[in-house]
Amino acid sequence: MEIKRSAFSGSWYPSGAAECERQIQGFLGENNGPLTGSFAGGIVPHAGWYYSGSIACNVIASLSTEDLDPKHQDPAHQDPAHQAPVDTIVLFGAHMHKQSEPFIMTHGAVDTPFGPIEIDEALTSAILSGVSLRPRSPDRFPDENTLELQYPFIKYFFPKAQLVTCGVAPSSFAPLIGSMVVMEARKLGKKIKIIGSTDMTHYGRDFGFTPQGTGKHAVDWVKTVNDRNAMDAMIRMDDASLIRQGLDEKNMCCAGAVAATASACKTLGVETGIEYAYSTSFDKSGAADSFVGYAGILYPLAK
Repeated sequence: MEIKRSAFSGSWYPSGAAECERQIQGFLGENNGPLTGSFAGGIVPHAGWYYSGSIACNVIASLSTEDLDPKHQDPAHQDPAHQAPVDTIVLFGAHMHKQSEPFIMTHGAVDTPFGPIEIDEALTSAILSGVSLRPRSPDRFPDENTLELQYPFIKYFFPKAQLVTCGVAPSSFAPLIGSMVVMEARKLGKKIKIIGSTDMTHYGRDFGFTPQGTGKHAVDWVKTVNDRNAMDAMIRMDDASLIRQGLDEKNMCCAGAVAATASACKTLGVETGIEYAYSTSFDKSGAADSFVGYAGILYPLAK
């Protein structure tokens, strides 16, 4: 079986299973831990685990808490036999321009410190029959931190699930991809969870984006205005606003992935999102000259 080898392990996240698990267990004690409930999907950040791993970990853990045995509320120690079965995790991400061609891994597996995650070839093939995506083999699949940083969390919390991993451009095509994935999964009788990967505003001289100058005022503007506007659109599940803001306001680096996720979750029956957590790299480093925002959003299924 062809395997997409990791490009960021040992630098952006640990390369070994024991150290990955140690960090994951630490993350589960932060940000109030995972939420318990029935969630169709969520939005996660993709910086190095030191900066945003806690938010990503707890959002993905929350997706695994449906129907937990009440005696074992910790999803990391839950017997998979007592969890609602999830056949496939659908992961949207990738840094792309509006004109970029969306892509998808067609077969094989992706590597993680906990072992490989197999690609859901049946669902991927069905998606390719319905929408135009560039098929990529594991050896031709891009090295994307937006996607790879989530693989260990997915394998840890969904050890038996397969994967669909897809790059989505910030265009009007993104919501169509999201809804089509859900419709094809339904035809195949598969239970899926949706994850969209994006960081928020990349602010500062390092990123060539300083509309509010530098210093504490700029940090406050990013937190309370630029990123807040994007997060409000995530919660409203406003596809058009998400794409527009990502392109015009530069407050999401993967607005296509977010729009696809929101559309997919709407197709699954979600009516509104909820904010899980928000932080910035400034909160970790104190460096206000250049910093990045990180958001965690969950999409609960209506009861």
